[in-house]
Amino acid sequence: MKHLKRALRMYFIFASQELKRMMEYKADFVIGIIGFFMAQVSNLLFLWLIFARIPDLMGWNVYEVVFIYGFSLIPKGTDHLLFDNLWAIGHYIVRKGEFDKYLTRPINTLFHVMVEKFQIEAFGELIMGIALICTTIPKIAIDWSISKILLILAVIPFASMIYTGIKIITASVAFWSKKSGNIIYSFYMVNDFAKYPVTIYNRAVRDIITYFIPFALTAYYPAVYILRGENPLFCIGAPIIAAIVLMSVGILVWHKGTRIYESAGS
Repeated sequence: MKHLKRALRMYFIFASQELKRMMEYKADFVIGIIGFFMAQVSNLLFLWLIFARIPDLMGWNVYEVVFIYGFSLIPKGTDHLLFDNLWAIGHYIVRKGEFDKYLTRPINTLFHVMVEKFQIEAFGELIMGIALICTTIPKIAIDWSISKILLILAVIPFASMIYTGIKIITASVAFWSKKSGNIIYSFYMVNDFAKYPVTIYNRAVRDIITYFIPFALTAYYPAVYILRGENPLFCIGAPIIAAIVLMSVGILVWHKGTRIYESAGS
């Protein structure tokens, strides 16, 4: 409990400093949020064009697909908001030798990197996701129960950790290669497949985004349980297991990487 309190205190210190920094550039903050809204609107326009010509997509109607899309933005937006600084490890922190500062401070290096900054424009993703869910729920017949609501609330943090775990693993590659930004990007962009029902893809793609780069576990499978009440053991249990495995592997790889880290030379 003592360590948890200290971690939370450190997080709020970093968060307050980052807010002060970002508020110095209010225009950048507003433009960032507007940019995310525009990107999501363009994707929704794409869906509208599809459903303007077909009544359903492999058995999913437009409201269900939009619900899945909106739900996918919640764990992604949470990770983006809180732990997006991991991208900097892959792009330049290790390559430029800037990781030295994390080694000289009495804080766990991974925790320090993750909470040092947060991307406030990610609120655009979260707001859009919540808005899409709230808009589509009245159009869909969902069998609600207390247990279902509790399971949904429980699975969302684990869905976010799937994103975070994948970023930790791919960012840690930089300790060996000096730069892994392209690797992070390649893995991270697979999440675009998870914004839609996985049944629209062929078997190979379904297996990849379910078992190997399991972004489908962050949105589609929880949404299947929410919308249709199917297979709660897998739809809720698998994201939790995947999150624990990915975070555990990520922490292990990170610590191995920090042991062989070499600062930039002159």
